[in-house]
Amino acid sequence: MRRVDGEIILFWALPALALSWILVFLFFPGFSPPMSPTMSAEEVAAFYRDPQNQPLIRYSLIVFNWFGVGIVAFLSLIMMQMQRMAHRTPILAYCYLGCSTGGPVLFFLADLFWLLAAFRPERDPQLTLLFNDLAWISFTGQVGFMVGQCVFLALAIFLDRQPRPIFQKWVAHFNLAIATAIAPAAFVATTLTGPLAWDGLLSFWVRNGAIALWLVVMTVVIGKNIHRQRNEAVAAA
Repeated sequence: MRRVDGEIILFWALPALALSWILVFLFFPGFSPPMSPTMSAEEVAAFYRDPQNQPLIRYSLIVFNWFGVGIVAFLSLIMMQMQRMAHRTPILAYCYLGCSTGGPVLFFLADLFWLLAAFRPERDPQLTLLFNDLAWISFTGQVGFMVGQCVFLALAIFLDRQPRPIFQKWVAHFNLAIATAIAPAAFVATTLTGPLAWDGLLSFWVRNGAIALWLVVMTVVIGKNIHRQRNEAVAAA
């Protein structure tokens, strides 16, 4: 009989993580459509003061907070796979771990700034605008950690010298493609309009679409790995 362990529990918690991501995008009014960086302080303040928006903003951001916690479990599953690779040292896994600690923190910060903007909507519109800017820049522009994760994982896959590697080479190429897709969002603070703005094609739609695709593909890959590894462990017992 197969024993239930932490790895299995975390893996089967991933559907709840995906559900929280979907709920945030469906219910947070600032995402559908994304708020424009060109909105004036009064327009931003009016958005947060709108009685219809207030409960949606607050409760969707609470769910977003759960997503930030849940992503840690997902990244830990990937790191566990990296530790099973045939490397002389675990340095790439440690680099991945370092990047994995930064990304969720930025999600928490964005969540916090949006909540602060909604907490006292009657405050000076300039302060509400400031919190809104902090939230969007933190959420959109700080992609360096995830780019690092994808690159370190790809390097680890390429250097995994064993007869049956943990990940196939296409997973490395896929992660490099994701890193390339999200990298332009780092320039979100350089413009208020166009594809690099936080509501633009590259910084919002391509970036978030790439992250969603990465979550789905890596979940499937990890699930297959865990299933195979547990079968091998049972056969060897």
